[in-house]
Amino acid sequence: MSCEHLICAQCAAPVAEGRCPACRATRRHIHHTHSSVGPQLLIAGILALTLLLVLLTYVSK
Repeated sequence: MSCEHLICAQCAAPVAEGRCPACRATRRHIHHTHSSVGPQLLIAGILALTLLLVLLTYVSK
């Protein structure tokens, strides 16, 4: 299912835009994005692990 054509009854905007809390909740429910890890945190974690591996490589030489 897609939220592309749904209109929010609370703010009368497309649900896909996520303008109000009701829109955002419906969009999360439809797309099952219940993850508490945001993309910024995930990228930061990957960068930190990469930096750690690079440092360990240089220290072990």
